[in-house]
Amino acid sequence: MALTKKDIVDRMQAELGFLRNQSVEITESLLELIKATLESGDDVLVSGFGKFCVKEKKERKGRNPATGEDLMLKPRRVVTFKWSGKLREKVDEK
Repeated sequence: MALTKKDIVDRMQAELGFLRNQSVEITESLLELIKATLESGDDVLVSGFGKFCVKEKKERKGRNPATGEDLMLKPRRVVTFKWSGKLREKVDEK
């Protein structure tokens, strides 16, 4: 089951004692800050968790899977995630 924004808000409220509207505001502000940083092309590094990186993809050949027709895919930016060693250890423990 995926962790949702609602789950984050609920846990902040329960574990940290914030009011519901404060939890929503903090969560939204954090996510907007991350989005704005990535949009500007900068990476987001969270120590002990990982790094969100913006990568530039060049124009390249592709194929329409429905028709098999060859086409050129436009250049674009993608976000990748590199997890930290600490997170890797935690995930591998399970």
